[in-house]
Amino acid sequence: MAASTRKTTRKTETFTDEERAAMKERAQEVKASARRGSRADKAAEDEAAVVAKIAEMEDSDRAMAERIHAVVKASAPGLAPKLWYGMPAYAKDGKVVCFFQSAQKFHARYATFGFNDKANLDEGTMWPTAFALTKLTAADEARIGELVRKAAG
Repeated sequence: MAASTRKTTRKTETFTDEERAAMKERAQEVKASARRGSRADKAAEDEAAVVAKIAEMEDSDRAMAERIHAVVKASAPGLAPKLWYGMPAYAKDGKVVCFFQSAQKFHARYATFGFNDKANLDEGTMWPTAFALTKLTAADEARIGELVRKAAG
C-alpha cells in the first residue's frame, strides 16, 4: 500500500506563557525542596517562600492572600505552607490540600481558593473544590476556616 499523503489540519494545543511559567516554577520548587536539609529548615524556608510570594502580589490579591494565610494557619495548624506552581499552598504529609491562586497569575478576573483531591470535603456525589474570590468578608473567612478544618481532618 502507498503511504498516505493526507495533511492533518488539527491544531496543536499549547500552553500559555503563564502556564509554562507556572510549570517552570514548580520544577524549581521541586529542585529546591530536594536540596534542603532538615525538616525544620525545610518548613521554615517553605513558609518564608510563601510569605515572599504573597508580598509580590498586587494589592487586592495580596490582602486576600495574607488573610487566607492567617485563616489557614489558625484553622489547621497541621497544614504546612509551601509553594505549589508558584502559588501559596498548604499541605498535609507533603500533599497539597488547598491553595490560593491570585487573579494576576493567569490574568483572571478573580482570585481562586481551591482544594485538591487530598482534601476531606466529600459530601454526597458532588461538592465544590474551588471558589472565586473578589474580596474577603468576615463571613467568607469563617467559611474558609470551616472548609480548611474539614479538608485537613
